Amino acid sequence: MGSLHLPIQERSEQTEEIRGHVREFLRQEREAGTFVPKCDTWLSGFSPEFSRKLGERGWIGMTWPKRYGGHERSAIERYVVIEELLAAGAPVAGHWIADRQTGPLLLRYGTEQQRMSFLPRIARGECYFAIGLSEPNAGSDLAAVRTRAEKVEGGWIMNGSKTWTSGAHHAHYMITLCRTSPYHPENRHEGMSQLLVDLSSPGVTIRPILLMTGEHHFNEVFFEDVFVPDDMLIGQEGNGWKQGMTELAFERSGPERFLSTFPLLEELVNRLRQSGQKHLMAQAAKLVSRLWTLRHMSIGVAHLLEKGETPDVAAALVKEMGTTFEQQVAEVVRLLLPTSPSVDAADRLDQLLAQSILHAPGFTLRGGTTEILRGIIAKGVIAK
Repeated sequence: MGSLHLPIQERSEQTEEIRGHVREFLRQEREAGTFVPKCDTWLSGFSPEFSRKLGERGWIGMTWPKRYGGHERSAIERYVVIEELLAAGAPVAGHWIADRQTGPLLLRYGTEQQRMSFLPRIARGECYFAIGLSEPNAGSDLAAVRTRAEKVEGGWIMNGSKTWTSGAHHAHYMITLCRTSPYHPENRHEGMSQLLVDLSSPGVTIRPILLMTGEHHFNEVFFEDVFVPDDMLIGQEGNGWKQGMTELAFERSGPERFLSTFPLLEELVNRLRQSGQKHLMAQAAKLVSRLWTLRHMSIGVAHLLEKGETPDVAAALVKEMGTTFEQQVAEVVRLLLPTSPSVDAADRLDQLLAQSILHAPGFTLRGGTTEILRGIIAKGVIAK
């Protein structure tokens, strides 16, 4: 069970001081009416103005070297900032993927030119990225990726498609997992590379996949003879699978995997506190205790990532438990209180419940399905 050993991190005066600054900023923004707290805003709350404000305060690219526009803060300090933003339901979707995983990927595998070109713009909250992984016949099974890039003079020509691509209609670039060598059934992970694709390039088509709410968040992205210059290769040609798996540890372990419905949970607790229904509060308290456990696990993974480790099993466990928890928050609210959920409801609880229910099917799909994650956990822990 050594794979599940996660360090315990204690709070410090410094991190609590940062927390206070973030809370005061959010209070001022709410009072100014620049955003209305919602559920699941890390993927659906897009606001370029808000992203730029966070960049101005040094809250994007916090752990990156200063020469790349970062601020050389600790992973725990960054964790406190994003935890507060998520808990407040703030609109952080614009820069989210670039800050969470594009930056760390470029720092680890990118060229100096790529770091100098992209990281300062990301840290200012001005440059957004999408992730090009899933395809129509390669969703959870990424080894089945068929999008191809053929070598030509000065670069590659890419053809294929990606699907369920979050925020591609807002993003400037996509880090695209593709095949740069022929597919071999005996070794399906070989021959993949990561190319950085400018989404304004000729031959790129982006089509919306609408949520049940009618919101535009997911996309289909098509590549038809798209030219990608040589200097847009990330890392080594053919090393895309390994690089991509490293990236997923950042994607799966953060607090966004269990805080998507936190505004709803907070509203539930407030209602029960006001009504004095202690027997119902006991049910809500069970959710809070699970949330506390998930938080400590997630912080432990963040600490390991900061040390340069790749805790993929622990990250998968956080994602599997966290996204199941997010879905159950909506179910518990529905069972404990009389509600009429609607995204247009005047009542805040009804509105947050509708957002949670309609977004919930995606919680356990995005970033790796529950079934895939359980396979990773089983192979990494039980088999040892």
